[in-house]
Amino acid sequence: MYVIIGGVGMMGADLAKTLVKMGHTVAVVDIDSSACQYAREKIGVMAFEGSAVNTNILIEAGIQKANAVIATLQEDALNLALVTLCKYYNVPQIVVRMSDRDFAQPYQLAGATHIISTTELAINRVINAIEYPQVEAMMHFEQGEIEVLKLSLLNHCDIVGRTIAQIAQDSNFPAGTLIIGYQKNPNDSLSIPNGNTVLECGSTILAVTKPNQVKQLIDFLGLS
Repeated sequence: MYVIIGGVGMMGADLAKTLVKMGHTVAVVDIDSSACQYAREKIGVMAFEGSAVNTNILIEAGIQKANAVIATLQEDALNLALVTLCKYYNVPQIVVRMSDRDFAQPYQLAGATHIISTTELAINRVINAIEYPQVEAMMHFEQGEIEVLKLSLLNHCDIVGRTIAQIAQDSNFPAGTLIIGYQKNPNDSLSIPNGNTVLECGSTILAVTKPNQVKQLIDFLGLS
């Protein structure tokens, strides 16, 4: 994919590095000449010095052929302008970093395909760490209506040695919860389990549940 990143701050630079490692072609746009020089020399991407909301600069950077644009400018107002221009140039994927929640609807109306609230992500991670220290990772979907949890199974976990089917049939297992991922040990790849999969000690699972059932699931697993 050809990806343009508007803004080469800390987040933009890290995104560029990651995307290059994944094999994508990346171009960055920034008004800071030193940031552009760093991007060229240290990251190895094309860098265009100028405003990311200047149409001439965007055309020079190749917005008309871009598969995706990521807006990581310092101000939401500038990001909103970039999103609008991307929509005008029919960019298929428009990802924007949002700082102020008041911009959520304007971003949607402007045509952003993905809105990432860095503030909400940080708050959620902190709250989850305090509320559920047993959970290695938790992701929210559909405005927090669905939770995906990553959990490690220890010796005392009640489900160790049982199959997915046996667990699903247990009356204490939270209704509607699904185990969608299984990793036998850290060296194995994540797999999709079936009813015959036996959960072993030291393994890791991914479970989908509702927010009001997270504590019930943790209790059921014996991780409280």
